[in-house]
Amino acid sequence: MTSEYKKTISILGHDIPLGTSKEINFNIAKLHTSTKIEVPVIIERSKKPGPTILFTAGLHGDEINGVDIVRQLIARKINKPKRGTIICIPILNVFGFLNGSRNFPDGRDLNRSFPGSENGSLASRVAYRLMHEVIPEVDLVIDFHTGGASRFNAAQVRIVKDHPELSELSSVFGAPFVLYSKHIVKSFRNACFQLGKPVLLYEGGKSSFVNDTISKVGVEGVKRILSHFEMLNSQVKANPPKFATVYVEKSKWIRAKKSGMFKAKVDVNTKVKVDDILGQITDPYGKVHHTVKSTIDGYVINVNEAALVYQGDALFHVTLKINS
Repeated sequence: MTSEYKKTISILGHDIPLGTSKEINFNIAKLHTSTKIEVPVIIERSKKPGPTILFTAGLHGDEINGVDIVRQLIARKINKPKRGTIICIPILNVFGFLNGSRNFPDGRDLNRSFPGSENGSLASRVAYRLMHEVIPEVDLVIDFHTGGASRFNAAQVRIVKDHPELSELSSVFGAPFVLYSKHIVKSFRNACFQLGKPVLLYEGGKSSFVNDTISKVGVEGVKRILSHFEMLNSQVKANPPKFATVYVEKSKWIRAKKSGMFKAKVDVNTKVKVDDILGQITDPYGKVHHTVKSTIDGYVINVNEAALVYQGDALFHVTLKINS
């Protein structure tokens, strides 16, 4: 974090001085009916200078749990800092949110469209404006996601390995798990990293679903981060995490050996051993009864909650090498 903070920042062409509360409409595009599609960007600046932290969600439009976390930050006034600036963008992919879809209307994944292009696809244009008109003013990004489709993620933070600042911040956040995860080319996290902006990527829950525990872990983690930077306002209290964070060096997916109707027998966060029963696969006719067993010792950090699975589908994500 820089030791020198600006008195005035510029977001999407608007100059915002210290002590300002402002909502800016991020004009994404128009519908076929010429109706504007706009994304609210909620900015809260204290009169006292300090870091600028950006909270984003909804890069994938169907990942609603993240949207709920940022919504709570605003509704509970956690986003009003004692010092510095907090920027909240609850929904980046408003098209996907409206359609219950992961991607943009043209099928493109916004989180594979960075750093974007001024004259490219719709997703690429959104990425370009975000990277050029918001990110330059930001000191830290916390981006909220969920597991894809029916795959339910345990609450976890993902960071690159051997990055002292991110390691410290992930410890402060206090999620149950921290996964070391390489940057994906053309992702938001990678684009920010290239500009020297650290990103904590929070994963929890599954698509098209809001889980209260996942939201609570996310909100509590944010409060601890804000407290760490002396930004948490006096009306809000940060609580220490109930359990020590587990750092995951390696992990493995346990996949379906047969197709059929699937039912998991364990939840995320469960510690399992080799040969523990994780779930069952049956056929609709009562002839197939296949037991899914763990092939390794570790914590279950993702459970596929789909009722029907195919041979080869990822069912359980289990830690393989950890540091507590």
